[in-house]
Amino acid sequence: MPRILPQLSLVVGGSRSGKSRMAEGLVSQTGSPRHYIATAEAWDDEMRLRIAQHQADRGTDWTTWSVPRDVAAVLTQVPPGHVVLLDCATLWLTNHMLAEADIAAESQALLAALLECAAPVVVVSNEVGWGIVPENALARAFRDHQGRLNQHLAAQAGLVVGVMAGLPMVLKGAL
Repeated sequence: MPRILPQLSLVVGGSRSGKSRMAEGLVSQTGSPRHYIATAEAWDDEMRLRIAQHQADRGTDWTTWSVPRDVAAVLTQVPPGHVVLLDCATLWLTNHMLAEADIAAESQALLAALLECAAPVVVVSNEVGWGIVPENALARAFRDHQGRLNQHLAAQAGLVVGVMAGLPMVLKGAL
C-alpha cells in the first residue's frame, strides 16, 4: 500500500547521517511521480562528484530541478498527485547567506511555498547545533539561522524524522 505523507515532512540529521537516503525512501514509498529539488551548487570538483553520486543513487525516474535559491517558483509548478523532495534546506540557506539576502523574509517565503504546494514535500536539512560554538561571526550566524529554520520547518511539519548513523528517530508524527 502506498505511503501517504503529510503536506510537509522534515528529515534532519548531521552530515552523512543517511538523511537523504531516508527522505528518498519516504518519497519513493508514495508511488507518486517524484520531483527532486536540488539546492547544491557545484563549487568545486568534490561537490560535482557528490552531486553526481546523489544523481546516480536516485536513478532516472525523478524529475530533477537544480534550484539554488528560488525554490518557491518550482513548488508552484508541481501538480497535485506528485511528491517533492527538497534536498537540502541547509544549502538553500547557505546560498541565500552568500547572496546577502534577507534570511528571515526568504525563510518565511519558503515556508509559505512549502505549505501551499499542490503536492506533499519532504525537506532534508542538517542539524548543525550539536557541535562547538563556531569561532567566527559568519559561522555563528549560519548556525543560528539554520537552527531557527529547522525549528520553523519542524513546527509546520506533520512528520519530523531525525537520522543518526542511518537510523530513523521519529520526533513528530509516525513512520
